[in-house]
Amino acid sequence: MSLFQFFYILRARRGLAGLILLATIAMALVWIVLRPSNYTARAPVLIDVRTDPVNATPQHGLVTPSFMSTQIDIVKSERVAQRAVQMLPADQPPMAKMREGAKKPPTPQVLAHQIQQRLEVKPARESNIINIAWTGSSPAEAARVANAFAQAYLETSLELRTDPAKKYADWFEEQVKTSRDKLEKAQAKLSAFQQQSGILSADERGDFESARLTELSQQLMAVQGRGRRGGENSGAVMESPLVNNMRADVAKLEGKFQEAAATMGSAHPQMQRMQAELGAMRSRLASESSRVGSAADSSFAANKNRERELQQALADQKTRVLSMNKQRGELSLLQRDVDTAQKAYEAVSASAAQSRLQSLSTQTNVMRLASAVEPLERTGISGMLALMVAAVGGTLLAIATVLLLELLNRRIRSVEDLSNVTRLPILATVPAAGSSFVPLRLPASRRLALGPRRSLA
Repeated sequence: MSLFQFFYILRARRGLAGLILLATIAMALVWIVLRPSNYTARAPVLIDVRTDPVNATPQHGLVTPSFMSTQIDIVKSERVAQRAVQMLPADQPPMAKMREGAKKPPTPQVLAHQIQQRLEVKPARESNIINIAWTGSSPAEAARVANAFAQAYLETSLELRTDPAKKYADWFEEQVKTSRDKLEKAQAKLSAFQQQSGILSADERGDFESARLTELSQQLMAVQGRGRRGGENSGAVMESPLVNNMRADVAKLEGKFQEAAATMGSAHPQMQRMQAELGAMRSRLASESSRVGSAADSSFAANKNRERELQQALADQKTRVLSMNKQRGELSLLQRDVDTAQKAYEAVSASAAQSRLQSLSTQTNVMRLASAVEPLERTGISGMLALMVAAVGGTLLAIATVLLLELLNRRIRSVEDLSNVTRLPILATVPAAGSSFVPLRLPASRRLALGPRRSLA
């Protein structure tokens, strides 16, 4: 179909096309006049990402998409809707309208479901703001319900945060009591053992008793080293300086006596004098050796008695140290039990205090950015834009209808239509009587192709 054929079809059916266009515009005018007035109010809320002073859990940057989706689902939940219904006055729209149209008083669930139909919750692009929008029949109604939903969301968010904290606080209170009882029992056992053993700490008296044991061991070794018997040939006599000096003098005098005996007889006065001196010296040596031996025997007996005393004292000290080590071990074990119970009590007390603080919190990381205000313009397209859309749509509908009818009932409206139907060349055209249109002429190329006209026989 050429452009000329298209215009011929529109000219032929211009009445129908104009009727369709006028009908479409008339319907748009009726819709503009009769359509209900809807107003949409928006209440933005902010998801805060600063550090929570109660939970002490810092957040940085934007919240995750899953968290934002969760918050949007919370706003759309039945719980928030029912709380919003409780906040709305019963004698004002939309609650009054819902109750007037119902045969019996609607339940809160039904009212919540009805106001949820006009609720729209969308997150702002690349930000932590959620826009809570509600569409109503009047600006005041839309703003009132949007603010009710925003406040209900804030209170529900606070409840979702504090309710688990309250349950945890109650549970931690029980654990605190249990931990306190365990700590008191452990401290009671430790105190009773300290009173029974007389030891206040694991380090008390331990070093002193060990040092005492070491000292007794050293004293015993020293006594055992001095423990030698007496007699002339005893070690004490051999080690005596006086006895050794006297033996040296006796040996010298004996040497002189033997030298003199070689030249002198036994009756010589000098020999007799030397013999008398030698006898006296030997007598003194024997007496001194006997005295030193007796003293060594007495010292040996005293050392033996001292050794037995030290051995008994060492055995008693070992028993005392072993008993004390056992008591110190038991005391250390009881002290560890007390320390463990103390740490557990402190940890549970800290968790209980944290949960109690969270349960008393009145703030969340969600805050209202602004209250919804009464919108100045209605929701939807304007009347002028609706007429323009209706005009464009009516034009397209008229063209489509005309073309469809033409295809269903094809007619010859131009020279091209006749040529297409007969598949014969057109020799001449006759203009219609009284027509103001100039007859259509064939193009020069087609005339040259047909050649000169032939006369009819």
